Amino acid sequence: MSENRLSSGISGLDEVLHGGYVPGRAYLIRGGPGAGKTTLGMHFLVTGAARGEQVLFISLGESVTQLRRTAVGLGFDLENITFLDLSPTAEFFAEVQTYDIFSPAEVEREPTTRRIVQQVEALKPQRIFIDSMTQFRYLATDTFQFRKQVLSFLRFLVEQDITVLFTSESSEEAPDDDLQFMSDAVINLSFSDSERTLCISKFRGSDFQNGNHAIRLTSTGMQLFPRLIAQTYGQAFTTEVIPSGIPEIDELLHGGIERSTITIISGPSGVGKTTLGLQFMKEAAGRGEHSIIYTFEERKETLLRRAEGINIAVNAMQQRGTLSVVQVEPLYYTPDEFANLVRQEVEQKQTRIVMIDSVSGYRLSVRGEELTSHIHSLCKYLQNMGVAVLLINEVETITGEFRVTEIGISYLADTIIFLRYLEMQGELRRAIGVLKKRMTDFEKTLREFKISRYGIKVGEPLTHLRGVLTGVPELLKDKP
Repeated sequence: MSENRLSSGISGLDEVLHGGYVPGRAYLIRGGPGAGKTTLGMHFLVTGAARGEQVLFISLGESVTQLRRTAVGLGFDLENITFLDLSPTAEFFAEVQTYDIFSPAEVEREPTTRRIVQQVEALKPQRIFIDSMTQFRYLATDTFQFRKQVLSFLRFLVEQDITVLFTSESSEEAPDDDLQFMSDAVINLSFSDSERTLCISKFRGSDFQNGNHAIRLTSTGMQLFPRLIAQTYGQAFTTEVIPSGIPEIDELLHGGIERSTITIISGPSGVGKTTLGLQFMKEAAGRGEHSIIYTFEERKETLLRRAEGINIAVNAMQQRGTLSVVQVEPLYYTPDEFANLVRQEVEQKQTRIVMIDSVSGYRLSVRGEELTSHIHSLCKYLQNMGVAVLLINEVETITGEFRVTEIGISYLADTIIFLRYLEMQGELRRAIGVLKKRMTDFEKTLREFKISRYGIKVGEPLTHLRGVLTGVPELLKDKP
């Protein structure tokens, strides 16, 4: 069936519909004012016209002049779209029409129906968009007549193998429950101050992707970002170890981190978490692999300048195409939009390492939704694609109580590397250790961690200290 689907003109929507619209069916587009119903219908018609199909726009509310002006502003090509304008004209206001015996609905219904039938029989379209079907309600004398009229109208269209999209203007006074029953599928559009979403509540004879999917109305129309379902993606890959290139860190990790694993690098601000992640990317670049950093907090220019200052040649890596650095504004992107960015990077550029810097910044994009479910889906998708994931997690405590994360995501990690500040003889120093590693064993000791203009340097195990995790270690006295 998917081979015969009709494209909606919106790639993300085709994915949600498992290939697009099933031909010869009627689809209800629901949503409040400004939700994007007409824009979605325009995409549908423009795509059909581009394929050489006959398409028809039936407008019962907005004038064709207004519709054309809006469509041109979005860059839609309307040259091969036929419009049937049944909206009230300016002259209607000036004219005084009286009906002695019959109601206005009975008088106006017949010419409206006749014009639609004539246009359909003359054009023989493959696609029709009706905006909006609610207007037919006012051409019916009662609910029964409206239901009977709409059912017969839709049957008249689909029996000619026409695919029909029609909108509704639901309100408390005129709900559209009856239209939902009569349609073959229901597409719901909604928006709030924070985001716009689309969901499918009905699709006869076809599966579809459940859930609310983020949409964005732009200067070129509608974009849709399907919610990421990790188990539907995957590709073959070779399990291998990714070393850091620093012998002492690789000793801690018994070789390095593994492909298709999630590594949390945790620690307080400024301790060197991003720098450590960049070290793995530096080594991957030497093998010709592509890595990407999504920085939610630090400016891209600051990160690049800081990395160059510690002997990590990020500029050269970017020029060779082995590293991308993307600065993300978390309050602009929804989690679905961000996941779509990551998918494009992985599937189009064969990215091998993805670093999210940091989880706290990513949490802002969730906007009150549950963080764990979104980051779980994204990380599991990356695992299925054979990508090594580096999650930079910042903890608030500088010393004192030891915590790996403060938001309950440690269960996701295959490997947990932590960095700590130490106060030793009045000097602030750093330590690195491994708390968890599923794939192999690891070194249980802690080592001193230094960052200089020559790069990262890691010392011998701190076996002569105790209480390192408290941040104020004590020197062990030699045993007699």
